[in-house]
Amino acid sequence: MALSRKEKRDIQILIRFVHIFCRQNHRRDFKKPFSPPSEEVASLVGRGVQLCESCSHLLAYGIRKRSRCPYDPKPLCKKCESQCYSQNYKQKVRQVMRFSGPYLIKRGRLDLLYHYLA
Repeated sequence: MALSRKEKRDIQILIRFVHIFCRQNHRRDFKKPFSPPSEEVASLVGRGVQLCESCSHLLAYGIRKRSRCPYDPKPLCKKCESQCYSQNYKQKVRQVMRFSGPYLIKRGRLDLLYHYLA
């Protein structure tokens, strides 16, 4: 199954958000290179994406859920009528988004401001 351009972009943003969150909040944890769930996603993961075990599981889970989203166009997850994330992962992803979104906006990524305010 080929990923659309939008799906690839969403997955790249998710990778970046989780990577920033892990780098800033799990500094002392053992990290290893992230191994993506598919070859197509492997091309989206940049070099140097080192994650702790919990962030690696969270990212793999998020990629699987994003790849299988049945909606076209995909709504923002927080406004979606059918929640596909389990409660535990939903809380973790919200925590990652709350940290990484403002972190990137403060460093010049104003294009992410739309998602932060939406």
